[in-house]
Amino acid sequence: MKEIDLKKFPDERGYFGEFGGRFVPETLVEPLLRLEEAYKKYKEDESFKEEYNYYLKNYVGRPTPLYFAKNLSKKLKAKIYFKREDLCHTGAHKINNAIGQALLAKYMGKKRLIAETGAGQHGVATATVAALFGFKCTVYMGEEDCKRQKMNVLRMRLLGAEVVPVKVGSKTLKEAINEALRDWVSNPEDSYYLLGSVVGPHPYPMIVRDFQRIIGDEAKKQILEIEGRMPDYLVASVGGGSNSIGLFYPFLEEKVKIIGVEGGGRGLESGFHSASINFRRIGVLHGAKMYLIQDENGNVAPTHSISAGLDYPGVGPEHSFLAKIGRVKYDLATDEVALKGFYALSELEGIIPALESAHAIGYVIEHRDSFPEDEPLIIINLSGRGDKDLGIIYGYLEGENG
Repeated sequence: MKEIDLKKFPDERGYFGEFGGRFVPETLVEPLLRLEEAYKKYKEDESFKEEYNYYLKNYVGRPTPLYFAKNLSKKLKAKIYFKREDLCHTGAHKINNAIGQALLAKYMGKKRLIAETGAGQHGVATATVAALFGFKCTVYMGEEDCKRQKMNVLRMRLLGAEVVPVKVGSKTLKEAINEALRDWVSNPEDSYYLLGSVVGPHPYPMIVRDFQRIIGDEAKKQILEIEGRMPDYLVASVGGGSNSIGLFYPFLEEKVKIIGVEGGGRGLESGFHSASINFRRIGVLHGAKMYLIQDENGNVAPTHSISAGLDYPGVGPEHSFLAKIGRVKYDLATDEVALKGFYALSELEGIIPALESAHAIGYVIEHRDSFPEDEPLIIINLSGRGDKDLGIIYGYLEGENG
């Protein structure tokens, strides 16, 4: 791989190599510029940093443990550690970014939060911080995802958020983002769009990455304390890409192999998948240039994943860049492999993982032979807990899905 200073990305225009940018209606250019200016100002502000760290420690519950999975390690003849983001308040890593952006909105004088959500975890995190800081809150969620994630819809409403089902298109995350952007175009002065993944127009991929890098910063410190060395591998699931970039980013300049696992659905050849990087076509979606799943006419194509959080046709521009330069290997796990990971962690370690994380777990189990070391040291990001997915699992057990 050509030597590249990865810490210099994005550039001043918001590009990671050829990916990223700011492809938006004219009405959003000024709000995005104001957001970028505010972020650059407050990320260096001592009061902002002190308040953010206070909530991470005392509200979110950081640092999260780096847990040695003894039983799974024995089975796979490896040393496997899980970064336990499932133990964060609200049950997933999404709260790290939600706290940061909600504080940014507060410092900017906004009164209302807008969010999109797929599996519901970002929606729950946004509704949570809205309640905490006194914002009004509207969350857009695809109608199909509302059905798949009924409990998270209930949680958001209990927290005081308005949940708006999106009934067009595939009725999943892509359409939820579309509606959230339309809302923001109409209400840029009083509303703050709290985007949940490393997608969208600049500066969002940078902002979300920076608020999620706490995952990798902690993991690096913890593995050095426990094992006295860097891991051989990092593995995490990749949808839009926030949990994975959060783990990967602090390790990019270390001699560590990194694997991102996309939602393989029923397989790449089937056409029913969410593996945008493995699909390898470039396009523009939601304000940024990225790898994108498209049909033969260049239109955004339907996607499929057992996991609502991975059911998205694009991927963050930084992931697209890391794939293009070869720094990170991006592979996929099918629904079937993800279910193997789900059951394995539940039965061997007493931890029920989110289906998103189960893709990373299943991948390591399925591809153990491709990790050549006798006893490789592997960190897997356990991005969330599986309570939200039990209805989907029940459906598979009863033969209603698949």
